[in-house]
Amino acid sequence: MAKPISAAFLSVVCLHLFNASHTLAGEDLLAKARQSFEPIPTAPADLPGNPTTPAKLELGKMLFFDPRLSKSHAISCSSCHNLGLGGADAEPTSIGHHWQHGGRNAPTVLNAVFNKAQFWDGRAKDLEEQAGGPMFNPVEMASPEAHVAEQLKGIPGYGAVFAKAFPGDADPITMANVQKAIAVFEATLITPNAPFDRFLKGGADELSAPQKEGLALFMDKGCSTCHNGVNVGGGMYAPFGVVEKPGAEFLPRSDKGRFMVTKTPSDKYVFKVPTLRNIALTAPYFHTGKAWDLRQAVAVMGTSQLGVGLSEDEVNKITDFLNSLTGDQPVVTYPILPPSGAATPQPEP
Repeated sequence: MAKPISAAFLSVVCLHLFNASHTLAGEDLLAKARQSFEPIPTAPADLPGNPTTPAKLELGKMLFFDPRLSKSHAISCSSCHNLGLGGADAEPTSIGHHWQHGGRNAPTVLNAVFNKAQFWDGRAKDLEEQAGGPMFNPVEMASPEAHVAEQLKGIPGYGAVFAKAFPGDADPITMANVQKAIAVFEATLITPNAPFDRFLKGGADELSAPQKEGLALFMDKGCSTCHNGVNVGGGMYAPFGVVEKPGAEFLPRSDKGRFMVTKTPSDKYVFKVPTLRNIALTAPYFHTGKAWDLRQAVAVMGTSQLGVGLSEDEVNKITDFLNSLTGDQPVVTYPILPPSGAATPQPEP
């Protein structure tokens, strides 16, 4: 007669089967995640038609931090895209020329190179085109377009730097080259090695249990339909309020989004899907900058975009997952800018 199976043996078998099933579940989660997401590369790539050189990169960094590109000499690219604040500025809308407020929350510059287009409405096709927009905008930096090159030519020291960055140009200090150099610098502002990146590369233990549950919810509820790819967003446009329009504080009726660029009726209240990379660092949220709590933003998105009333537990777990998207922040040495001289155009009030 066969010996009875001991309770201890059954416990060992059950534990083995339990661990195996959970390992399989973990492998399934990773496989499913890899269908929608990619890790951020560990090194920046060249921009099409605008190869990186050390001289161009250094010039771009100088210009990014130089407030003299603004009419008042008080506002630089870094004013609204503070690299110590996740590449944004921790304001609902940015403060510009004469203390005017911009119409929308400043998107992060970090990982912006991976976006389909730039700005909330996608009006700039790439970083190079985007770099010029704020300089000329009367609400932001307020510099007349022709004045930017004139300003830089009037600063002793910039001539040699531009000549080194663009050695084949007879007149290297041009607005086009300003934009090329800034774009090259901004393309280096990537944040690899987030816990989620390490998970995608096979590090099963890089996410906590609640983060894994949050990732599963993020995919199962449909968040990843729009927030996908290397940037967990930034790759498409979508209406804000697919199922239910959010309140006017989040979706003011006066801002019709991409319609203001395309004039296509179906683009009313359509916006570029923002990246969720480093989202824990870039409050407040939405194009209005009216949500200061990431959990609130998650709940609003569930109702407005998915038609789902997420439970508090689900909101917390999805938020835990979003916290895993914070990567290594770029370490940038503040540049020493060439000083102004007697002939340098002076700031205008």
